[in-house]
Amino acid sequence: MQATESGRSSLPPVEECDVLSSPCMPSPLPTSGDHDSALSYICQKSTNQASFAVPLNTCAKLAYALTARKLPRVAMSSQQQDQQPSIAADPHVVGDLENDNDSSADVESLRDSTASLRSSILEYRNINGRHFQSSKTTDYWAPTDEKHIEGFDLAHQYMLLLMDNKLYNAPIGNNPQRILDIGTGTGIWAIDMADEFPSAEVLGTDISAVQPSWLPPNCKFEIDDAQLDWTFPVNHFSYIHARHLYGGIDDWPKLYRQAFTHCAPGGWFENVEIELTTRTENPRYTLGPGHVFTQWRDLFFAAGDKIGRTFRIAENNRMERDMRDAGFVDIVTHQWKVPIGGWASDPKLKKVGLFNGLFIDQSIDGFVVFPIGEILGWSFDEVTVLVANMRAALRDPKALPYYNLHMVYGRKPDNAVSPPLAPQKSPSPPA
Repeated sequence: MQATESGRSSLPPVEECDVLSSPCMPSPLPTSGDHDSALSYICQKSTNQASFAVPLNTCAKLAYALTARKLPRVAMSSQQQDQQPSIAADPHVVGDLENDNDSSADVESLRDSTASLRSSILEYRNINGRHFQSSKTTDYWAPTDEKHIEGFDLAHQYMLLLMDNKLYNAPIGNNPQRILDIGTGTGIWAIDMADEFPSAEVLGTDISAVQPSWLPPNCKFEIDDAQLDWTFPVNHFSYIHARHLYGGIDDWPKLYRQAFTHCAPGGWFENVEIELTTRTENPRYTLGPGHVFTQWRDLFFAAGDKIGRTFRIAENNRMERDMRDAGFVDIVTHQWKVPIGGWASDPKLKKVGLFNGLFIDQSIDGFVVFPIGEILGWSFDEVTVLVANMRAALRDPKALPYYNLHMVYGRKPDNAVSPPLAPQKSPSPPA
């Protein structure tokens, strides 16, 4: 069964996207639902411009309209390496890196944000036109409105491309019985897992009710806060998955301990998180203390440290240490370089970068509203300038930006005795 996401407002059909009126549109346009044509379209528009291609607010709409929101997976073969080599840049996109006279792409004007309240059951906050979720333990830092939800699905697509069409890396076998997705977000990963393993029971939990209502029969969602004590049976799940929880957890060691307790003996726990440090693949591009890439990271670190919910979880092998301390064995780590924009010459990484660029462009203004505006006290104008500077830097054809993505997974021993969960929160170091 291929689930659709009927619980969300639909994007405009192809013929209604305002981007189509642009004189730079390719002809003929790709047909609706043609995934390869959509990718070719985006790649074409990136060829003679800076790394981000056409204005991405319209490009994101078109990509969604062309592929009916649920993008089919693209199978590609590429050898994974933990020691990541440099990413070669496509000279047709970035031009001559030795020529300092190349002009960077113009900065796109910031878009107005609109959102609608998705549920009257849960408590939401409205900050500068964006909707945020509140729970018993946290005011979650990222928006939960439609605009940001669309970004999550784009992130899922670049993850599939990066991982060669795989939803997981842990060796869970062909017949996992019970699967838990912590912080499921839109539920797209859980739905795909339910399709892949129709005999498994797949449960996704999140503090926000933003998941679709039409699901595979073996998939369900529950409103739950992973920071509270879990109420699932002990030794229950064959596989537990958590992705992109950075900035949302106040006690990471406790999260790993709870995953260990509720994972079945012989079962696996897998966690995927990103570094907030934006890096450059161009050795001649200087990232000093005053560069916006550095400023962006430091501001998020400061905001997370201030409220006790670190954004540093992917730094300094922290995930592997927490996994080991919780009791998991056979621990494996992976690291990928994830380009931002279509500047890579490798076809697979170019597509990864294009979807990642769409994800960031769709989400970047929502990222800063709560952490930097509310927690650190920046004014709306100050936040707007910061976002504009970040967009400009990401679109600089000399920047060749990327960040590191980290994955760690481990197995619960067959004869394991679950450790007692701490009765109160244990301190979580900032690094």
